[in-house]
Amino acid sequence: MFVSSLNSYTNRVQILLAEDNQKLARLTKQSLVEDGFVVDIAKDGNEAIDKFDINEYDLVILDVLMPEQSGFDVAKKIRKVDTTIPILMLTALGEIDDKVKGFYAGADDYLVKPFSFEELTLRVKSLIRRGKRADPIVLQAGKLTLDTNKQMASYDGRQLTLTAKELGLLNYLLVNKGRVVSKTELIEHVWDMNYDGLSNVVETYVRYLRKKLRQCGASGDFIKTMRNLGYIIEDLHVS
Repeated sequence: MFVSSLNSYTNRVQILLAEDNQKLARLTKQSLVEDGFVVDIAKDGNEAIDKFDINEYDLVILDVLMPEQSGFDVAKKIRKVDTTIPILMLTALGEIDDKVKGFYAGADDYLVKPFSFEELTLRVKSLIRRGKRADPIVLQAGKLTLDTNKQMASYDGRQLTLTAKELGLLNYLLVNKGRVVSKTELIEHVWDMNYDGLSNVVETYVRYLRKKLRQCGASGDFIKTMRNLGYIIEDLHVS
């Protein structure tokens, strides 16, 4: 369970670190433990899945290039059973396509090797802070509701099965309902990235959301596209 004070209770935060480089894994664990976290190490993708199935974690750190199963594969499998746990990818790959692939797999953030342990700790604390369980807030637009505490959305009483990024996108659009949100703003707030031409990421996830909403009976323009401006969910009222 996420804690209410990171400074006082980080020792209660359980982290799964999947890294096949034994020296780097050992040093990374040592740094995180010194900052008060509890860390389990998995040496490959299979062991990461096994440990995740057995234990309860608050955050997962995945190296991309691992034996048995890649970090991308592990992230996808984790997302099938847990849509909310923060996932941080460690990668030596700096190409845009690899970053996009990681986010599509379900990662919430990434860190390119070589990295400083100070930066790693800051990223971890930021992800945990965003993932903390808060007082329940229910966002609504027409027949659509989103319980931000339970991370559950429904339309006209029918539950939507959404990925972590789909939930994040829907959350941000609902928080800003009645206002046009640009692709740049969505990338910066939902994907925590600077805009660098990855507008197809937003378009792809909006398409996913629209499809799932239509399956529950929503109209095709529930999330409206404002040409050259962005997207909007209007401040609808239940009829």
